[in-house]
Amino acid sequence: MSGDNPVPTGHGARLTVDLAALVANWRTLAAHAPRAECGAVVKADAYGCGLSAVAPALWRAGCRTFFVAHLSEGIAARRLLPEAAIYVLNGLPPDSVEAFRAHGLRPVLGDRNELFEWAAAADGAVPAAPHPAALHVDTGMNRLGLPVAEALALAGDPVIARAGIDLVMSHLVSAEQPDDPLNARQAADFRRVRAAFPGLRASLANSSGTCLADAARHDLLRPGYALFGGNPEPGRPNPMRPVVRLEATILQVRTVAAGESCGYNARWQAPAPRRLATLSLGYADGYPRSASNSGHALVGGVPCPIVGLISMDLIILDVTEAPDARRGGTATLIGDSLDIDSVGRAAGTIGYEILTGLGSRYVRTYVE
Repeated sequence: MSGDNPVPTGHGARLTVDLAALVANWRTLAAHAPRAECGAVVKADAYGCGLSAVAPALWRAGCRTFFVAHLSEGIAARRLLPEAAIYVLNGLPPDSVEAFRAHGLRPVLGDRNELFEWAAAADGAVPAAPHPAALHVDTGMNRLGLPVAEALALAGDPVIARAGIDLVMSHLVSAEQPDDPLNARQAADFRRVRAAFPGLRASLANSSGTCLADAARHDLLRPGYALFGGNPEPGRPNPMRPVVRLEATILQVRTVAAGESCGYNARWQAPAPRRLATLSLGYADGYPRSASNSGHALVGGVPCPIVGLISMDLIILDVTEAPDARRGGTATLIGDSLDIDSVGRAAGTIGYEILTGLGSRYVRTYVE
């Protein structure tokens, strides 16, 4: 996904999603635990990459279990994946049982109220029949899930079978930091939980968890960010292939004198005569304003700093060192040496936020 192809007329920027790279990343992660199943987390519109293209591509590659955050996301995924197992991570909202059952979705039940409400719905069905669900146990995040002691107290309780629980899961707090003692503590607690529910499959590993020891992997991997090119092992070479590329049209190139400013509130002044290029992209397109005066783009392969405050629809680059900068040309904001993790760092955030913030105004291209 490289080159300087003009963005189609009528669009300020182009987002290219490499589905072949996505599938390759899924297979790379699956290879970490060949005896386990590798699922896929496709919440937030597949991390901003487009659920309608991403989910079928993963299904064609052999992925059979998917995770989303909300019921509405689950319904959208079901339309695309009529035969997949689809788990909804944010649990069972009040009065939602009927919708879950109608669409064959599996709630990740994170407290006793959810568990007993789901089981009661199965009891009341004619004929009585549980729909599958997962039991979420909190081993340290203190966010969602039953405390370990509460989960252990449910071992052997008939409500587990009545609720159709087919998976017990938890979520790692610091998997991207392999030496963090929290990982070992969570893995030990989760082993206790798993042992208490011997007939159920278990899932603990997120993207970074797949790179930890076998103690974190269990029966089902749940990668998300790494599928889309994020580095699951920060501080080490990224084993994932890049998936997204973001290019914007250069609208205008001008020369400014030393001391002149650009952008709102004159937050940057030219230290000497400089050439500036204005891009047709801004924070309304999901490119973070926090990258003002800290991020950069590539023009003809040359790194060009972002200067001045990023506007709603426009970004200004210093292209003095980029002889290829021209009206109608393109600048790369994600791609080549600008991976999503480095873009996130330059904006004072993380690559997850860069991905999930990708806007809707781009022309989107999917390549396989």
